[in-house]
Amino acid sequence: MAKIRAFSGLRYDTSKAGPAGDLLAPPYDVIDDARRAALAAASPHNCVHVILPEAPAGSDDPLAKYRAGASAFERLQAEALINDPEPGFYVYHQRFESEGTTYVRKGFIGLIELTRFGQGPVLPHERTLAGPKQDRLELMRACDAHLELVFGLFADPERRWEAAVEPGLGSPDLDVDWDGVHHSLFRVSDPGACAALEQVLADKNIYIADGHHRYETMCSFRDELEAAGRGDAARWGMVYLSNLDDDGLVVLPTHRLVHDLASGVDLPALLGDLDAWFEVRSVSMPDDASALRQLLTDAGAQRAAFGLAIPGADTLAVLTLRADFDPTGAGLGQLPAALQRLDVALLHELLLERGLGITKQAQADKTNLGYEKSTEAALARARGQGPSDDDTQLVCFMNATPVQDVVAVCDSGEVMPQKSTFFFPKIPTGLVFRPIGDAS
Repeated sequence: MAKIRAFSGLRYDTSKAGPAGDLLAPPYDVIDDARRAALAAASPHNCVHVILPEAPAGSDDPLAKYRAGASAFERLQAEALINDPEPGFYVYHQRFESEGTTYVRKGFIGLIELTRFGQGPVLPHERTLAGPKQDRLELMRACDAHLELVFGLFADPERRWEAAVEPGLGSPDLDVDWDGVHHSLFRVSDPGACAALEQVLADKNIYIADGHHRYETMCSFRDELEAAGRGDAARWGMVYLSNLDDDGLVVLPTHRLVHDLASGVDLPALLGDLDAWFEVRSVSMPDDASALRQLLTDAGAQRAAFGLAIPGADTLAVLTLRADFDPTGAGLGQLPAALQRLDVALLHELLLERGLGITKQAQADKTNLGYEKSTEAALARARGQGPSDDDTQLVCFMNATPVQDVVAVCDSGEVMPQKSTFFFPKIPTGLVFRPIGDAS
């Protein structure tokens, strides 16, 4: 099953690099231009210079930006990073607030033996796209390093992993408030603790929560390195792992925004088409995001549910799967059982694709479909109070996908539609880096 091991990572030396809060960055794929500019301005050592590099002005070489990223990484190693002297695992805690409740999510960073999806213990729940994987592969090639973390989950109801590392847990090497979250990183290098942690994971499957593209890219880079005779180091990739049974594991919904359909959206006709499978009721638009989330939570307590709104109409159609729903009768008999009654799968199959004609390719290309993580922002669009250039024609309000459903889909060998899960908060980049080199 899962093989993990400790490693000697590169970490920021804040005595040289400056305050830790100026050095971290969100995952590259959630950083827009404005956020990138702010992160880059915070410090010349901020890792955004590496993970989202910019080509020199006037360059038309498509690989120039990756060479710029490699140069930035070289500068970090010379000016801002330290190499830990012995292998270890990096225990990582995030304390944060969600929906008025404070949580602490616990996990650790280590190396995992890389296996392709379907060929080992690492299991996906989302499809990946070629473009992002090629982009990350070019950066890995240029830097010869693993720079960003994949977020994986494993089942440990007895919390054996925490007991394994507790004897080696001292004071945090990093302790900082950043981006609304308190981050604590502890390096555990005691050989006994490391060996015990490796044993805990030995019989586990690993479920990818976030970073599917990054994981597949590490596998592709592994193949290249092995072909080049780079040795044992090519087999291992850097990953953050947390417990499926952790009290701090929070999943939030990602809402769907339908836009730019030439025919528009005829909601009454659409609801008529869906009436055979869903109970539909119309309610006044909730006053705030909290009330909307509670409404959908109640509607989905027993069966799949979601809400639909035409911007500016001030009404919300709440759809709940009928108790006698027959997946085969609905034309979904080919789907694995784990997907046949899952709200996000039903929305994509029955409403987006069949009802509105948005093909799976158009969904992947975001031709007529956008995503909004903020319930407040999605509610503003539904009220007709979105950005001045808002072209949203239908807002689809979702419940969060329960973790047990994510695991069931992974175990089935199938995947969910993109953006089916939002594990909150994200894992930042900059906690630790792994230069690959030729070391074992």
